[in-house]
Amino acid sequence: MRLNKTQFKKPIVVFSLGMLGIFLFSLILRFWQLERFNTLVFDEVYYAKFANNYLTKTPFFNAHPPLSQYIIAIGIAIGTHLPFGKTAINPLAGSLLSPWDYRWLNALTGSFIPLVVGALAYQLVRRHSYALIAALFAACDGLFLVESRYALNNIYLVLFGILGQLFLLKSVDAEGKKRWLWLILAGIGFGASAAIKWNGLWFLFGTYLILICAWTVNSIQGNREDDEQQTEENSTLIPAKSPIQKLTQLTFVEVWLTLAVIPILVYSISWIPHLLLNPTPNFWQMQTEILTYHQRIKSGPDVHPYCAAWYTWPLMLRPIVYFYKTASSNAQPDPVLPSLPEGANKVIFDVHAMGNPFLWWLSTLALMLVAGILVHRIWVWWKTRSEASVELIEQQRPILFFPPTAEMWLTLYLIVNWMANLLPWVKVTRCIFLYHYMGCSVFASLALAWWTDRWLHSPQTRLRGMGVTIIFLVVGAFIFWMPIYLGLPLSQIEWKIRMWLPSWV
Repeated sequence: MRLNKTQFKKPIVVFSLGMLGIFLFSLILRFWQLERFNTLVFDEVYYAKFANNYLTKTPFFNAHPPLSQYIIAIGIAIGTHLPFGKTAINPLAGSLLSPWDYRWLNALTGSFIPLVVGALAYQLVRRHSYALIAALFAACDGLFLVESRYALNNIYLVLFGILGQLFLLKSVDAEGKKRWLWLILAGIGFGASAAIKWNGLWFLFGTYLILICAWTVNSIQGNREDDEQQTEENSTLIPAKSPIQKLTQLTFVEVWLTLAVIPILVYSISWIPHLLLNPTPNFWQMQTEILTYHQRIKSGPDVHPYCAAWYTWPLMLRPIVYFYKTASSNAQPDPVLPSLPEGANKVIFDVHAMGNPFLWWLSTLALMLVAGILVHRIWVWWKTRSEASVELIEQQRPILFFPPTAEMWLTLYLIVNWMANLLPWVKVTRCIFLYHYMGCSVFASLALAWWTDRWLHSPQTRLRGMGVTIIFLVVGAFIFWMPIYLGLPLSQIEWKIRMWLPSWV
């Protein structure tokens, strides 16, 4: 009995240590020399300033909902009292602050994203190996690393959106008050994501679509409540229900209150501190002002050199340069930059907001394969139903389940959420950027992690080798491009060998 307990606990211990290692790895990278650029990087000129405006009670207009600036303001309020992170100070945010003050909370928050992605992966298919691989891939995404190291808001949008979906999936495994608790937390997550930016609504949009898909499949299959009473030999053909399939257990009242009313309340309440400081325009006028502001913004290189059309995002054709400066040993020291490496004559400090190329490209390919499997399964299922007689369907209904496994539900979940986070951008006419793909990239990397996990557990040596190769490619690419994620000094040649496409410059 003791041996069995030990054997049972061993995978849990390995999984826990693996997730802890990934978290510490993410934490160290995000906090390492966090204050190395003593300035406001990219959109820190908005968000760090706006956050400080709340603390100094300075009225201002913001073209996005205010929640992320509240969070950064909390970080500033705490950071100014910390005894460390004060190696540099600047007044650019409106007060004398260290870059650490307005960046540290983003770094801490971003460190948890791999854990949340891993938890979501585990909730979907209940495989520790899949969760570990998904968490590792999230930790090796360069864009998430860059966004976590500066006072920006996309980290919060993605985190709250993923948490909303994770809590919703956990709710179906609970009953009574516990179910309501998870559902309320899901509603809060979705509302908070929208209170960061309006495109945070895409996570809720994807949830609505998944609910519709689950209910549609359930209605086509008919009432299966008597499946548990099937004979023992036939019951082996009935797949275990996926948490996505279990969403049909939710009642209309539960869905309406927690996925409609609560997100609206959270979004509305998030405006109260802002409106107390800026009473005009009022709440409704602010929504109109935000909409018209973004409608006025045009697109193209004349508006911003790093505008990127939505269809270029999956291949990462146009990343964003958040910071770029050259430094020479012959010039006067720049207070914005760290010291040059010993013996260096001329170096480049570059922070590129770009994903891990191999992770993004392979994830896009993985999504295409997942979509192909899903379409093929739907076609086979529909053809079988069309050709079979009603009597045959009744006799074979355990075999005609769609999707037949938790993994097939997973493919549906990934494709639907990826499309829900991408397709709304098709009609957007303003300048948009690669970081708007961050929500999509979570589901794309989950697709790659799924293939990698399948191949690692394959009896075929060739497929296991492919799984190992993908992990090495992703980790190796992350290390190779890390200097331009962290803004490390590079020579001209070292910088050029990392600019694989002309459009990356």
